[in-house]
Amino acid sequence: MRIVGINIPDNKKIEIALMYIYGIGRSLAIHILEKTGVDPNKRAGKLTPEEVAKLKDFIEKNYKVEGELRQIIKQNVNLLKEIQSYKGFRHMRKLPVRGQRTKTNSRTVRGNVRKTAGSGKRSVELK
Repeated sequence: MRIVGINIPDNKKIEIALMYIYGIGRSLAIHILEKTGVDPNKRAGKLTPEEVAKLKDFIEKNYKVEGELRQIIKQNVNLLKEIQSYKGFRHMRKLPVRGQRTKTNSRTVRGNVRKTAGSGKRSVELK
């Protein structure tokens, strides 16, 4: 089954399966199911075509998801870079943006660059 261009796994409950769509988390999935009247305990593969159509229409009309949401986020980051805000500089330099410490614990953003005393030494050659 496809919703908003994403293949939804058939063997999972629809509440969990909706979370495979970028921009839809757990609470939003529950909200969508309440508004459309779809049973949250149903498996995604067991949905009727009418229920699938309801979900598609509701999501497309009310929420920005997938490519459209990614594009908006990218535009927001580019705006921060253009106006040269602090957050924009952090994005440009590929550093943590949200106030995390960087002396330690920023391996995921900076890459695994170890800056310790003995890390750059060459091995001593044997005579």
